Amino acid sequence: MDLSPAQTRVLGCLLEKQKTTPDVYPLSLNSLRLACNQSTNREPVVDYDEAIIRDALHRLERHGYVRLASGAGSRAAKYRHLLAETLPMSADEQAVMCVLMLRGAQTPGELKQRCERMHAFADLGVVIGTLERLIDRGLVERLERRPGHKEERYAQLLEEREQGAGADRPAPGARVLGAVPDHAPQPGNGGMPGGEGLRAGGEGPNADGGDLRPDGGDLRARVERLEREVAALRAALGQPAMG
Repeated sequence: MDLSPAQTRVLGCLLEKQKTTPDVYPLSLNSLRLACNQSTNREPVVDYDEAIIRDALHRLERHGYVRLASGAGSRAAKYRHLLAETLPMSADEQAVMCVLMLRGAQTPGELKQRCERMHAFADLGVVIGTLERLIDRGLVERLERRPGHKEERYAQLLEEREQGAGADRPAPGARVLGAVPDHAPQPGNGGMPGGEGLRAGGEGPNADGGDLRPDGGDLRARVERLEREVAALRAALGQPAMG
């Protein structure tokens, strides 16, 4: 399907809310934005604005995955997904795909726990069986096991990913909450934005544009200049020079 991260999040939220809160489904634009930006059950946590949501809905609608569900007299536009028509799946497959769309790559154990509100799996074997069916359909892939981890992870294939990008890249266009901004102080740069402090090894630019080097260098020259200035000031005040 080659969905964007925003489209994946929107489609996953529509599927989730249909299963967990059917009384408020279909979703209005504002409800969908709140669902996409939830701080729980989402990975990554994002801050999509209405423009991103509208664009995702427009593209999903154009490809037949979403449609407007509100009538002419409705006060707010509401949307529903069309996965039952365009991508038929059983209840267990829908639950697994929904969690993978909203939370990224998961282990079978994580899926069993996090699908509970949408579909109760009897055991891990049933979860793995569902994953195998989705793999056969080209909707899910098995990822390489990470060093130090016993369980394999699985990722959905609805979203377009760059070659070698893996399944955990952040969604473009989203402000990922809790992430360290590019201008934030980084370890090893003296705590200054852009590394304008002492870097590892004791090197870095000073206020005069010189380098503070562990072998003396500009630092020694500055100290000597300060000593001369202090001596001149003491002489002007009639005070004896410091020993």
